[in-house]
Amino acid sequence: MNTRDEWTRFASTLTVPSAMWLDGQWFDDPDGPRQDLVSPRTGRTAAQVPQATPAVVDRAVAGARTAFRDGRWSRIGARERGAVLLRWADLIGEHRDELAALVTLEMGKPVVQARDVELRATEATFRWYGELADKVLDEAPRGLTDALALISREPIGVVAAITPDNFPLTLSSWKIAPALLAGNSIVVKPATQSPLSLLRLAELGTAAGLPDGVLQVVTGAGGVAGSALARHLDVDCLTFTGSPEVGKRLLVCSGESNAKPVHLELGGKSPQLIFTDAPDPAAAARTVAWAITFNAGQMCTAGSRLLVQEEIAEQFVADVLAEIERTPVGDPFDPMTRIGPIASERRRADILAHARTAVAQGATPVSGSLEAGAGDGWYLDPIVCTNVRPEHDLFRHEVFGPVLAVTRFTDADEAIRLANDSPFGLGAGLWTSNLSRAHRLSRAIDAGLVWVNCYEEGDLSVPFGGRKLSGHSVDKSIHALDKFTSTKTTWIRL
Repeated sequence: MNTRDEWTRFASTLTVPSAMWLDGQWFDDPDGPRQDLVSPRTGRTAAQVPQATPAVVDRAVAGARTAFRDGRWSRIGARERGAVLLRWADLIGEHRDELAALVTLEMGKPVVQARDVELRATEATFRWYGELADKVLDEAPRGLTDALALISREPIGVVAAITPDNFPLTLSSWKIAPALLAGNSIVVKPATQSPLSLLRLAELGTAAGLPDGVLQVVTGAGGVAGSALARHLDVDCLTFTGSPEVGKRLLVCSGESNAKPVHLELGGKSPQLIFTDAPDPAAAARTVAWAITFNAGQMCTAGSRLLVQEEIAEQFVADVLAEIERTPVGDPFDPMTRIGPIASERRRADILAHARTAVAQGATPVSGSLEAGAGDGWYLDPIVCTNVRPEHDLFRHEVFGPVLAVTRFTDADEAIRLANDSPFGLGAGLWTSNLSRAHRLSRAIDAGLVWVNCYEEGDLSVPFGGRKLSGHSVDKSIHALDKFTSTKTTWIRL
């Protein structure tokens, strides 16, 4: 499909999920509450989605526990589990257009980016963990002379995952695939705004051979369904990607129930440090513009703070603005669109409030509007503010939208102080030709991810995670298995 009309017609033919996925089939509580799912593309209702009550969450967890205990998944061979993940990856590839259209419908991501970025990443995640299945090894320390110690990984049991709306399939797959590879059952609660694509993904998992009950999907509000999972005594661990405020509440829920481990990825306020010796200033400007506009700035790793050395600041900011001007905002079903709508009307209002506060505190708006545009849908032109100082809210608070804060620095020491002057510690970009500076500053930056002369690049073999208010533990790579396994030592006297 190459035109907006083709994608729009295709989307209109899709069967939109309208029930939860429990025990390998659609489940709808006829007496339970429902909520309109409003498409950010049009501002109109696109579907009605059931809202899980605590009783439904209990049913989902009980089904997952039964599936775990009887061994239909947890006690089959690792290679067999991997084969299911690989078949699932194949089905994701076959249904890529359908899943991409659902993502666009529910949260507004431009459909070409949903298809070529999100769905390729989702397929790759299931394939990578499927191929890893029979390559995870236990340990046996060799230094013992009168005993044999076996150190094995065992599945932790029933995993609960609460996932966000910005990458509804990719970020969910980062949790689902390793949790299943390890042999667990998992109950997933997608974001209230974006459950459609994940529900269809779960249905494809059953088609790939995933046993009933091993993956349960409950929909609904975080304060009800999410809290019920976090407090559930039969959930063995919880993994969450979302806001710091919700993450903190989930820790409290765990502490007040069974003290289950809670693994958090909570966002960021990522800086990009541009030095006068950046090897390709034009590429750096393109990347800075992309890193704040991709997915309408709704990324935990969005490069939302531009720290640029004084000598080149004026020209570099002008180049970034020019790149942003060339990035079209529009209908996400138009293949030419690069910036779609904000995922919810409330979020757009919050973004604009952050920008207005920045101006009131002394920042200078040089691009975008501080008012919501007229018309259907929740569209927003990117906003760039210069003269942002560390004491400004915009310098420290995550906006989760296309708002770039620009601050100048004089030398490397000041750049590091500014970069680390944040409660977050997820990502950072560093642009320099000086090898010594690249090594020294990448070590000094207090973040879990540092990209040198690039941004937001990586591979499934490397971990993704932050520190400070950005959370702890990691997604991706073999290290993700640490969240979903328990370590057991067996000591055998010889």
